[in-house]
Order: sequence, then structure tokens, then C-alpha cells
Amino acid sequence: MKWRRTLLIAGVIAIAAGQPSSRAVLVNLETTHWTPEKDGSEGTVIRSDSGTGGLDLLVRFPAGHVIPAHFHDSNERIFVAEGQLTLRGDAGDTLLKSGGFAFLPAHEIQRLSCSSKMRCTFYLSWDGKPDSHAAK
Repeated sequence: MKWRRTLLIAGVIAIAAGQPSSRAVLVNLETTHWTPEKDGSEGTVIRSDSGTGGLDLLVRFPAGHVIPAHFHDSNERIFVAEGQLTLRGDAGDTLLKSGGFAFLPAHEIQRLSCSSKMRCTFYLSWDGKPDSHAAK
């Protein structure tokens, strides 16, 4: 067992050592620069990939904020940092609390709302261009 842990640690160190430091992205919620939007939300671009069009964002929405039904042309990942999001799907509602994660496949209709009494802060990631399209 001890050798597995040592091997795992050595592997993580080797991977980290092989990463160019200029590509590292380090962000804290309390110190990042938030850009306010007209709808009361705030966001900040963490990283974009010019090759794939992929994008990583941090977003904050006020309590009760509803994101209209839509879909994206690429897969989306959501990680809730604070508050809670409700994802409404064909099978019903799913509540994502702080620490919750969702993977939403490309072209799948999503209906989201900040259902907590406090603001919702979450991380969004798309593996390609996140073009959004309104859905009914």
C-alpha cells in the first residue's frame, strides 16, 4: 500500500513538473475581478482555448435569478461554489448544492435557476465554443 501512495505522489510531481508555469491559472473568489452584467450577474473569464474555443468562467447570480431555457454547441461542466442551483430537465428538477457538479452534453436543453436565498457562484467549463441558443 505504501508503495502505491509513493508512486502516486511521484507521478503527480512528475506531471506538475512537466507543466509550463506560464500556463498556470490561479484564482480565488474573493480576489478575482468580477465584471457586472445588466441582468445583475457577474462573471470573469478564467481561461480560453484559442484552438478549440473552449472556455472557463466563474459566474455569480443573485438569489432567484433564472437563466432561460437554452442549449450549447459543446459539452458543459458546472461546479457550484456557493449557493444552490436548480437544474430543470425533462425528468424533473435536480438541486445542486455547494460542492455539486453537473455535466451537460452538447445540445441538451438546460433550464437553470439560483434557488438559494443567497447568491449562486459557480464554475462553468466548455470543451469547445460555448455558443448558446434559446430553447422553448
